[in-house]
Amino acid sequence: MRNIVLFALLIGSFCHGQKTNRTLVWQENFSESKLNESDWNYEVGDGCPGLCGWGNNERQIYTKANHRFSKGTLIINAKKEEDRYTSTKINTKGKKEFLYGRIEARAKLPTGKGIWPAFWMLGSNIGTVGWPKSGEIDILEYIGKEPQTIFTTLHTPDSYGNSVNTKKTVIPDIEEGFHIYAIDWTKDKIDFFVDSNLVYTFEPVVKNANTWPFNTPFYIILNMAVGGNFGGPEVDETIFPQDFVVDYIKVYQ
Repeated sequence: MRNIVLFALLIGSFCHGQKTNRTLVWQENFSESKLNESDWNYEVGDGCPGLCGWGNNERQIYTKANHRFSKGTLIINAKKEEDRYTSTKINTKGKKEFLYGRIEARAKLPTGKGIWPAFWMLGSNIGTVGWPKSGEIDILEYIGKEPQTIFTTLHTPDSYGNSVNTKKTVIPDIEEGFHIYAIDWTKDKIDFFVDSNLVYTFEPVVKNANTWPFNTPFYIILNMAVGGNFGGPEVDETIFPQDFVVDYIKVYQ
């Protein structure tokens, strides 16, 4: 019986994304009444003049006001305000950056055509090498025009924009309640999980600057875009307001 229990525990750890022998090194539980700016930065505006539309022809303007905290959750709120859409985008650049490990968020998705929530990471060296040389890890992307579908994607100098390093996973009840979105990232590969299910593995045979820019620290980003090359171009204005609810983020190494 003891052996059976130990085996079950090992299998459970494996299924939940290789937490075995790892330590929780950082967590954000959103338990305060405001954003902890020791760990987080706001990104505001429409990206202009340097990156108008945030590089994707997105239609929202990011503000410091389109979010709230409730019962230990961060709620990012997308709204239609007269002739514009507003939302919130935050990141941990320069404050919390990570190289390898399991990075996960527990979140509840918004819905509706034009909505584009995301939990993702960028290489911390983006300011010196630019994108896509910095690399990008999209742990969760969801677009309202393709319901019941989760996108997990890598962007590298070898494949970016309409990347070939991507997986669409159909999950019929994904809009219902909270789900865990995670990666398990090592020096050799990146596994993507939704809840306890492995949905995609990126493990290029040849690893160089073009195929594997994932050997330097990355920072975390949370946002909800509206429209854009991926989320749009059509936006159903009857769906607003919409909430992207994040319960926590945890990093194990």
